[in-house]
Amino acid sequence: MTSKTRRGVVVLTVAGLLGAAWTTTADAAPSRGSELQKGLDSLVSQEKFPAALASVTGRGRTTSLVAGSSRIDRQVPVPRDGTVRAGSNTKTFTAVVVLQLVAEGKVELDAPIERYLPGIVRGEGIDATKITVRHLLQHTSGLPNYSEYLGLQDFEKVQHRYVPNHELLAAALSHPAKFAPGTKWEYNNTGYLLAGMMIEKVTGRPIHEQITDRVIKKAGLRNTYWPQVGDQTIQGRHPQGYAIGNAATGKVIDATEMDPSWGGAAGQLISTPSDLGKVFRVLLDGKLVPAAQLAEMRKTVDAPLFPGTKYGLGLMSNPLSCGGVYWGHGGDIHGFETRGGATEDGRAVGLAVTAMPGTFGDAERGAKAVMATVDTAFCK
Repeated sequence: MTSKTRRGVVVLTVAGLLGAAWTTTADAAPSRGSELQKGLDSLVSQEKFPAALASVTGRGRTTSLVAGSSRIDRQVPVPRDGTVRAGSNTKTFTAVVVLQLVAEGKVELDAPIERYLPGIVRGEGIDATKITVRHLLQHTSGLPNYSEYLGLQDFEKVQHRYVPNHELLAAALSHPAKFAPGTKWEYNNTGYLLAGMMIEKVTGRPIHEQITDRVIKKAGLRNTYWPQVGDQTIQGRHPQGYAIGNAATGKVIDATEMDPSWGGAAGQLISTPSDLGKVFRVLLDGKLVPAAQLAEMRKTVDAPLFPGTKYGLGLMSNPLSCGGVYWGHGGDIHGFETRGGATEDGRAVGLAVTAMPGTFGDAERGAKAVMATVDTAFCK
C-alpha cells in the first residue's frame, strides 16, 4: 500500500541545458548545486541533449525548473511542464484498459488472441490459438515487430505519412514468427497494436476514446491526450523535438511535427512530465485497476533493457541505488525520450529529453545517463 504520510511527487523533464533557471510556487527553490541539478546539467553538457524542464512536488510545495533552449538554432525559453510525445508510455495506458476489461469479465488474460480477433493474426510460424493476451502485453508473443519494417531509419520520408492499423499489422505478419509464444522476451509494438484492436472489438468503441475515458480522465490527467487522425502538432506549450532524419547520413531534423499514427496503441499519446509522473502514482494507489489486476500487471519477467529491469503487463520495474524499485515505463519516439515511474511510498518521477539518445551524442551513454538522472531524482 502507498504511505499517505510520506507521499511526494518528483516530476522531471529534460530537454537540454544552455542555461538553467529555477522557479517556485511555494517555499524555497532547491539549490542550483543540488545533485538533481548536476544531473540535468550533465545531460546537456556531456550528453548533448538540446534542452530541460523539471517539476518537483512534495510536502505541500511545487517547484519547477527549466533549462536550456526549446530550439537548437536560437535561444528560446523552455516551458515549464511542457507537452511532449510520450511514446511507449502509451503501452501502460493500453494495458490498464485491458486489465479493466479483465476485471469486468470481458477479457481473459490467458485466453488466445484468436478468441477476440478471429482470423486476423496469421503468418509463417504464427498460431493465434497459442498467443495469449498476456503474451501480447508482456512482449513474449514472438510476433514480428511491425516498427522494424516501416522504413523508420529513413524517418524524413515517413515523418508526415499516415499509416493505418491494417498496414502496420500487414507489415508485421508478412514476416515469420521470431520464437514460440512464452519462450522468450523481446520488446514488440505489434502486441500492443493487437491489444488496441482487441479493445475496440470488445468495447465497440475507438481506442482513443477508451484510453481517454478509462485512464486519462480517471487519473485526473489534465494535459495528456490522444492526437486525432491527421493531427501532426503538439498542443500546448512545448519544446521542439529533434531526430535523425536519415540513418545513413546522420542528418538531424526538427521532428516536433509528425504523424504519430504508426505509434497507435503502442506509442501515440502526448503528455507532460507531471502527468506521466502522476499516472504511475495513481496506478500504484489502486485507483485505475482492482488489486487483483494490479497484481497481474506486476508479475514480471527479466527484460534486458537496463540492469535489473523486469517487465510485467505494460509496467516495468527498475532498481534504485537507494534501495527498492520504482514502477513505470518509458518511451522513445522521434524527437523525445521519456522515462520515470513511481514508488510504493508515493514518490513519482517523469523525465523527458528532446531527442532520443544518439541524436547528438553517444546513444548508449546517453540512455544510461537519463536513467541515472531518474535514479538521482528518486534517491537524492
